[in-house]
Amino acid sequence: MTTDATTSQTPAGPDARAVRRVADDYVRACTELDPSLATALGTDPLADGLPRLTPGAADDLAALQRSTLADLDALVEQGLVRADVDAERRCAALLRERLGAALAAHDAGEHLRSLGTLFSPVQAVRTAVVLLPGATAEQVGVAVRRVALVERAYAEYGATLLHGLEQGLPGGPAQVTAVLDQLDAWAAVGQGRGWYAEHLAGLLDRCEEDVPAGLRQQAQEAGQSAQRGVLALRTLLAEQYLPVVQDAPDAVGRERYLVGARRWTGSDIDPLEAYGWGWRDLAAIHARMVEVAGQVLPGSTPKEAMDHLEAHGEAVDGVEEVRQRLQQMMDTAVEELDGRHFDIAEPIRRVEAMIAPPGSAAAPYYSRPSLDLVRPGRTWLPTLGRERFPMWDLVSTWYHEGVPGHHLQLAQWAYLSGELSMFQTSTGSVSAATEGWALYAERLMDELGYLTDPGHLMGYLSAQALRAARVVVDIGMHLGLTVPDDQHGLPVFAPGQRWTPELAGRFLGERTGMTQAFIDSEVVRYLGMPGQAISYKLGERAWLAGREAARARAASEGRELDLRAWHMAALGTGALGLDDLARELAALG
Repeated sequence: MTTDATTSQTPAGPDARAVRRVADDYVRACTELDPSLATALGTDPLADGLPRLTPGAADDLAALQRSTLADLDALVEQGLVRADVDAERRCAALLRERLGAALAAHDAGEHLRSLGTLFSPVQAVRTAVVLLPGATAEQVGVAVRRVALVERAYAEYGATLLHGLEQGLPGGPAQVTAVLDQLDAWAAVGQGRGWYAEHLAGLLDRCEEDVPAGLRQQAQEAGQSAQRGVLALRTLLAEQYLPVVQDAPDAVGRERYLVGARRWTGSDIDPLEAYGWGWRDLAAIHARMVEVAGQVLPGSTPKEAMDHLEAHGEAVDGVEEVRQRLQQMMDTAVEELDGRHFDIAEPIRRVEAMIAPPGSAAAPYYSRPSLDLVRPGRTWLPTLGRERFPMWDLVSTWYHEGVPGHHLQLAQWAYLSGELSMFQTSTGSVSAATEGWALYAERLMDELGYLTDPGHLMGYLSAQALRAARVVVDIGMHLGLTVPDDQHGLPVFAPGQRWTPELAGRFLGERTGMTQAFIDSEVVRYLGMPGQAISYKLGERAWLAGREAARARAASEGRELDLRAWHMAALGTGALGLDDLARELAALG
């Protein structure tokens, strides 16, 4: 098994895992509050039930978080936190930071206005169903029972949102509109039978065992119930919620933004410093894009080169065909990187390329494996109704989502779950550390020569520009900043104007070459998850700083940093907040 220095530094004795036991107890308690978490983790793949989505359920979780922090404080007072054990020290820091960030969001009432297209309860309920296996009649039965609870879950969620309105905590109107679009898409699946009913029908068709007639009847009733829940939530949002919030601002302001940024980065960031850095980083990326544009289409601007690649560059026709192509990319990356730049354990060499279900957001994504690695890690491509898929911007994206990006990090955490706490390898994840690693992975593939094709390189740079532009527009929109006069050599854009969603859309279109549908989805996403969009680039900055500090330390000792060993040690730390990440990475290798 591949490990970092943690194993050799862990002394025998009853207290060597004291903090990790507290962290694991917290995760187990969370699975009791939310059975679908046990499915996601793989600790109980066939756990029945969905999370309760009432305000009281959120209060119960907050109470658990406070009691866990009290347990951690007690360990500190008793001198039982082993600072000389890396996993213990890191776990204590992570637990305190993550629970503190979650409680700050709860105390601000964020759970009473949680609306968005990616990680709100609307999507969490569907994800809880998607994760369930369906090879046996028993497994299908669990899925049927879970789908039968969807109507109740969405009713609880709708009531919680209305309670938020009573407390003066409105969600943003752009989020409501986007969620309505998602619900419409889900309801329309299967000629109006709905996504949940069609999903169960698919499980029944693919089941490897005979399914009793009674279970088939229950599946039909559960699908109908879930469809009623989807339609009822849609009606509540359209007729009761949206009329109240339609004039509310989509931007959240500085106070709420800092709470959100802490949740996604694990740091109390300086937003103005990050805003200025985002402009500088974007300018540096743009300068390289100008050079590559000439290689793609002589005499062209970056935007013209990207438009040319979209229309005339390499493309794959067919949904299944592009899925196979992405799968081949991941298989090849595993074979070529293993033993040279990483040590990839056999259980995590498997990663599956998947097509995202209808009604997903526009951006590709990754779903992590279960901790027992029975359910593999998966990359997901939303097709958005397309049948033709230009490859120029998909290659680096799949290095980001799959190998060596999200899959190598999150699957390695699962592989090390016997040495680290469950909290460090699952629920304690910090977006800045995971998305930062995925951006680092894209950069690494460029450094290793995997992006020599000018189109693929332009795709990588376009994605980098998008992540840098996210820092600018996310902070700019939510804090109501103005566009600076000094744009560091970039083509001048709207100096002195105050950021709005419309201005952000124009900016992203001019700087990234992404389609209008994707840009529209992105802007709505930023507005609904303040601080999430900046976690990518700020995380990458920390990963690069940690690597350079480790190299400098190695050079001061008269040696060259063994990058493969550093990669594996870094992937063995488990989750870390941004405040701890660069420091811990600098000490490795």
